[in-house]
Parts: sequence; C-alpha cells; structure tokens
Amino acid sequence: MFVNDNIKNVLPFKNLDNIYVVTDFDRTITTGNSKTSWSILANSNLVPQSYVEERQALYDKYRPIEISETIPIEDKMKAMKEWFEKHISLFVKYQIQEKLFVKAATNLRVMNFRKGAKEFIDFLHENQTPLIIISAGIGNFIETFLSYHHCYYDNIYVSSNKIVFENGVASGVEKNIIHSLNKNEVSLPSSISEKLENRKQVILLGDQVSDLKMVDKSLHDFVLTIGFVADDCKSNIEELKANFDIVCEENDDYMKLKKLIF
Repeated sequence: MFVNDNIKNVLPFKNLDNIYVVTDFDRTITTGNSKTSWSILANSNLVPQSYVEERQALYDKYRPIEISETIPIEDKMKAMKEWFEKHISLFVKYQIQEKLFVKAATNLRVMNFRKGAKEFIDFLHENQTPLIIISAGIGNFIETFLSYHHCYYDNIYVSSNKIVFENGVASGVEKNIIHSLNKNEVSLPSSISEKLENRKQVILLGDQVSDLKMVDKSLHDFVLTIGFVADDCKSNIEELKANFDIVCEENDDYMKLKKLIF
C-alpha cells in the first residue's frame, strides 16, 4: 500500500460525524479482476451469442477513445454517451429480461468484493457514515449485488445508470447517462445532499484518475483520495500514485485501509 507522505500527519480521522464516503464501484469495491457491470451479461452464458458479439464490437470501437490521451475531451464525452446509449439499445433489441440481471449480479465468478470491502461497508453502516456510490456502470447490478450480500444499507445511495423494465423486459435507461468522464456532473437529490451538508471531510475511492472528478475539493475542508489498481491497468500504478493520496493493490485489504484512516 502506497501512502503519500503529505497526508500521514492528518490520519487517522477522529470524528466520523464529520465524514462521508464517495466511491466508484467496478474494480474499486469489487476485485481488480472482476468483470465490470457492463460486461457481466456477456460473461454469464445467459444471453445470445449475437449480443455478446455486438457488445464486443462496441467495446473495441469506443474503449480506445475512452483511454486516448490525444482525443479532445469534448469528442471523448460525446463518444462515451454514444457508446452507452448503443449498449443500452442492445438490451432492448435482445429483450433482456430483468431476472437475468439479478441472476448475473449474484455470480461470484464474474463479480466479487475486494478483500475486506464488505466489512468496510458494514463499518460505515454501523457508524451511520453516508456512502455515496457514483458509478458509470449499471445501477441494477450494483443494487442487486449489495442486496444479495446483505449490505445495501440505509446509509448507501447509488447514482448510476439504471435500466428500466416494462413487463420484466429492458426498455431503456432512467434519467441521464453517467459515464467515466462526466461523474463531476452528477447531482445528488436534496434528500441526500442535506445529510451531507454538515460533513466537511470526504473520503474518495476510485480506480481511475477520472474518478477524482466525483468530488470538488474546493467545497470541502479536506478530501482524502484512495486509488485502487485494477488487474488490466497495472501499468497505470505510477499515475495513480501521482494523483491519489493512498494507492491499494489487489493484495491490500480494505480492513488494513480502515485501520490506517480511522
């Protein structure tokens, strides 16, 4: 576990009443080799092969744009929105049933917690520390996964892409598309914002530098940033160390992290 020298003197946090947590989900809460919530169905053997192939073709086209360092941000954001809309249209085209989302989300072979992550979530619940999940993934999978593991608590709020179903069949997406480059545009409902109003310190968790946009540091007394290394992004570890206060690799336990920051 990498810890920036600059933040060692501010840890641990002593007043949990002044803190809330904002986190990404895919490969931050889940293991670095877990499938993302966008790819769960394609790896589940629950959908037609033609869906798998069309979904892969979209990934092959748009993923290089997402990670490109030369394409202008405006063009990248337009492409990300287009990618997600086209993928959602595949759910509609293939009449993906809601029950398949539930079945795929509970398959530990494709998605599982990082070590100690569930216990970390339990700890936040015990202390009634708000946990805001802002994910460019699919909210249906996230909510089902947490419910399946008995930890979708009342202190948790999920802001993600929620697939809508009519008569049990996918029909579109609720509200606006959330992708990796527009997390800074996510607005929380007033019922959630009010709970955070008097909490001036934030713990931010993510696996990409773009996740840092989830929180505006200028609006808080202190923001502790924690990055997690995903298996297919190990080459980015130096970039994570340059941008996050703490960087955790796959063998780093969430409970070790908890001991450090609390």
